[in-house]
Amino acid sequence: MNFAGFISSRITFKSKRTFSKLIVRIAIAGIMLGLGVMILSVAVIRGFKQEIREKVRGFAGDIQVVKTDNNVSYERSAFIDSAQYVKGIKATGGVTDVHPYATKPGIIKANSEIEGVILKGVDKNYNWSFLQSALVQGKVIDFRDSAEAMRQIMISQVTANRLKLKAGDDLWMYFVQEPIRKRKLKITGIFDVGVEEVDKTFVVGDLNLVRRLNDWNDGQIGGYEVRIKNFDDMAQTADGIDSRIPITLRSYTLQDNYPTIFEWLNMLDVNIVVMLVLMIAVAVINMISALLIMILERTSMIGMLKAMGAGNWLIQKVFLYNAAYLIGFGLLLGNALGLGLGLFQHYTHFFKLNQASYYMSFVPIKLEVMDVILLNAGTLIVCLLVLIVPSMLVTRITPVKAIRFK
Repeated sequence: MNFAGFISSRITFKSKRTFSKLIVRIAIAGIMLGLGVMILSVAVIRGFKQEIREKVRGFAGDIQVVKTDNNVSYERSAFIDSAQYVKGIKATGGVTDVHPYATKPGIIKANSEIEGVILKGVDKNYNWSFLQSALVQGKVIDFRDSAEAMRQIMISQVTANRLKLKAGDDLWMYFVQEPIRKRKLKITGIFDVGVEEVDKTFVVGDLNLVRRLNDWNDGQIGGYEVRIKNFDDMAQTADGIDSRIPITLRSYTLQDNYPTIFEWLNMLDVNIVVMLVLMIAVAVINMISALLIMILERTSMIGMLKAMGAGNWLIQKVFLYNAAYLIGFGLLLGNALGLGLGLFQHYTHFFKLNQASYYMSFVPIKLEVMDVILLNAGTLIVCLLVLIVPSMLVTRITPVKAIRFK
């Protein structure tokens, strides 16, 4: 062990000065709370972004391929379902699923109440895994009997509550067209996605029902719902799909279809930055206070070391090593606090939220190893760099005055 490290270890672990011990404990507590809050803040924000993103992805897919025209309504223009189109889309790297769908606005009437919704029609090959996980009552549509499937519908918990419906009930759905058409449908299942833009807007039914209402042929659809492996590659995948399909079709990403949600999610990154700056500032201020008090309490020791020939930088290193020990201990406790609470919430969902306001019923947590490593390294480096300036106080201490001060 070098000289500076030896002296700093004696100061850190064998000091009997009660006042400096109190200040040191306060500094350690500040670092512990700062790092713990930073870990939890990053984990919560990442958890929010992932949970909400996955909810929207699960219902709407990542990319939608529709006909190229000026129709921007929910009722997309029809085109012929082609195996060649599907092959081209699947040939794009990262694509996992391609499913045809069609949408049609309608009005549900039940129990003297009405509700405007969008009917999303899907076929028997649709990937039901997400909706099955979001089911509150009943089951998904059964396509074994094609005629019966056209009389089945799934609605959200929000719509069910507003219309006082439950799984197994019948309802009338009206479609505003010329002439106006109505269908009596049976609720097979009630889902709860947890995203207001989805739950208040959509119901799920049979694609053939939409075809019959629109007088389409059996091969006509409103679009393709495309799912990909990596959400971060969405823009590049959409460009790849556009290059493999005819100019009569074009793709829209999930961010294009739900801009408000994703703009809000991007704004959460600003909250992370503000929180990190505040917590690091608290840790730095605590450490500066502790370091200055330790230097003032060790004035006589500094004078004796200088009288024996120790240079200013060597003495500065003594106190910087001491600060590093304290920061390291604070980081250790901060990791225990942040990771402990994070894992507790991840597995128990103990802390609840109002789903109507936050899109979910509990505080989501997403812990990543790299986030924890970067937060620890960043806190340590920033604190040590900032402490170099107050440690220069030792250069102002002269041996004669310091020894006399004792």
